[in-house]
Amino acid sequence: MEKTDKIRLQKYLAQIGVASRRVAEQLIKEGQVTVNGQPITDMGVRIDPQKDEIEVEGRIIKPQRKRFYVMLNKPKGVITSTADPQKRTIVTDFIRGIEARLYPVGRLDYHSEGLLLLTNDGEFAQQLMHPRFKLPKEYLVKVKGVPSKKAINLLRNGIRLEDGKTQPCWVMVAGDTGKNTWLSITLTEGRNRQIRRMCQAVKYPVMKIKRVRYGNLNLGELAPGEFRPLTAQEVKGLLDFAKEG
Repeated sequence: MEKTDKIRLQKYLAQIGVASRRVAEQLIKEGQVTVNGQPITDMGVRIDPQKDEIEVEGRIIKPQRKRFYVMLNKPKGVITSTADPQKRTIVTDFIRGIEARLYPVGRLDYHSEGLLLLTNDGEFAQQLMHPRFKLPKEYLVKVKGVPSKKAINLLRNGIRLEDGKTQPCWVMVAGDTGKNTWLSITLTEGRNRQIRRMCQAVKYPVMKIKRVRYGNLNLGELAPGEFRPLTAQEVKGLLDFAKEG
């Protein structure tokens, strides 16, 4: 059998830090990736990194040797994306002074805020987002009203949503005003708008969501809109935490 050094296009884009594999696949589906000038939409295409010229969104892509890992305190009303057709503020607008194309690891919805990781290391992002690792993510959630013990237990044990029952999670009451309540909710899965849908299902709609922990990382005193690089120890600890989880 003839030896080949070809690699799937989406895997290559993730390996060299263009995007996570999931985002790379989306770019391919949208026709944003070309190989030797030809738009590619087929997920099965393999390329030779030594011979083929790859462009993403009109820019020639070359491997980035240096890897960057940063933590951003995403403000409310910001898109978790690297581009927005409506020209709204996106998370990468806050990242300055880093000469690399960074992209978010996972998502925080438009109305949510808090800890968000960005990187140009596709394999790192892929590992953290893989469902089997069940990396815990903690949120402070303000809900309307004062949830009953029954509602809290339902949230803890799993809520049946339109896309299936949620996994058990950690839920604690962090405080209340008599009219509204702050909950601490820790998830190990990441469905779209999951916390909002869970709380709505038990009749206590969400008023505010802030992610305060991701694996072994805490948001700390980082102000909204500010970011900081992760230390080498934090990156290693995050990967170790994911594997142990």
